[in-house]
Amino acid sequence: KETVRKLNTHIRSCIRDAIEEGYISVDFTRKAEFNATKSAKKSEEKHLNFDESLKLYQFLLNNVSKESISSYLLLLGLVSGLRFGELVGLTIDMFDFESNTLKVERAWDYKEGTGFGTLKNEQSKRTISIDDAVMSKFRELFKELPEQPYGLVFFSRVSKVSVLSNEGVNKALKNLLQQLNIKPISVHGLRHTHASILLYQGASINSVSERLGHSDIQTTQDHYAHVLKEMKERDEQIAINMFRKNNTNLV
Repeated sequence: KETVRKLNTHIRSCIRDAIEEGYISVDFTRKAEFNATKSAKKSEEKHLNFDESLKLYQFLLNNVSKESISSYLLLLGLVSGLRFGELVGLTIDMFDFESNTLKVERAWDYKEGTGFGTLKNEQSKRTISIDDAVMSKFRELFKELPEQPYGLVFFSRVSKVSVLSNEGVNKALKNLLQQLNIKPISVHGLRHTHASILLYQGASINSVSERLGHSDIQTTQDHYAHVLKEMKERDEQIAINMFRKNNTNLV
């Protein structure tokens, strides 16, 4: 249902422009109803909880293999929150092993395979910190990785789009999660997982928004309203109990 809703939104936007510019006179989408065989996923179904993400992280960290380069992409996706296009657009020179940071400067067109493209918005150009254990894995990988076109990290000679395909990586993630007895999510769900856990562990919404490369904080608030609600409920309990530990000393 969510896919139908998004498609309807895009079409209606085009129709409004067409009416405004005089190409058509009637908005034929005005009374369109959303019909779908599958209900929209609940927010909590789009990401892993902390225990599940930790289990996945530990498994990937211990089992990444150059024979399965997708395992490196999944690990990096989990700890960085990058979009898929940003991940497959990474080149070796974007990794700074001195500061353990990663530059995000461009994306790869993984749908049509036309090459490098611009990021989703100006705020998506960013530098983010990555934990040293993960960076160490990539440092070792790069010592063995053959020379790749453009220096791409996730180049694939068998892929029609020259990099790991979204479909293939999603399949690899599904198989891995089944192996770990974790409910399946998409590769994009790793981005939601990353953001949700950061917020719930106390990271400010401003820093999470910058790390994700969102155009503004409102986008972050809209996407993770369910987490912010959980945090509010938790904070309410903190407020209620703030003096309870010391109330025995009060007269």
